[in-house]
Amino acid sequence: MNRISRIRHKVHFKSVIVIFLIVGIIISSYFGLQLGLNTSVPFRVVESGSMSLTLNFIKGPPYSLSDFFLTIEHPFDRTLDTGDMIVIQKVEPKDLNTNYPNSDIIVYKPPTDPTGTPIVHRIVEVQKIDGTLYFQTKGDGNPSVKYPAIPSENDWDSHTIWHTGKGVTSDAIEGRVIMRIPLLGWVTLLMKQNSLALPLIIGIILLLVVLEFVVPIVREKKKRV
Repeated sequence: MNRISRIRHKVHFKSVIVIFLIVGIIISSYFGLQLGLNTSVPFRVVESGSMSLTLNFIKGPPYSLSDFFLTIEHPFDRTLDTGDMIVIQKVEPKDLNTNYPNSDIIVYKPPTDPTGTPIVHRIVEVQKIDGTLYFQTKGDGNPSVKYPAIPSENDWDSHTIWHTGKGVTSDAIEGRVIMRIPLLGWVTLLMKQNSLALPLIIGIILLLVVLEFVVPIVREKKKRV
């Protein structure tokens, strides 16, 4: 093996090590966040515009690239936009901040459909009924009364969406939002609605692997022949 070949092999070996290190760091970080934040789902993606003060007309799928470019204009609003990645922390319901408009944004299961897509809204009120805490919530961009204006009871989700009159029970709450990463979730949203997106990404990764490792080996063998 000549000197150039040895250098190439070392470069390929280092590339493999780097790839495994990156994968290892991502996996360990995810499990570390699960433990540190006390939740099995530390990340979620905002799928509607109900928390956005400027883009609440983006309600949900199907999404398009035009929706993505619209959110670029307001990536650092005080509230949440469609396509934001959020970090969730599990806390005791009694420890949640209910002092609107500086109250916590929470992630919870829809009271009328616990298996449905979780809702991300801000707490506007809390009440205790028969020993159970019920949290009234509202999307910052819903409806006509937008954050931080004080909403009336008719603007609360329990009145306009579920008609239960009580609100979100403490056991339906997954946690509170402690961090927002603008735009990062758009990849997930576009993949979720497009069945070809995931195979395309896998294909691109495989192509890069072939170009990085297989092609140089084939070229080296041809040179020897």
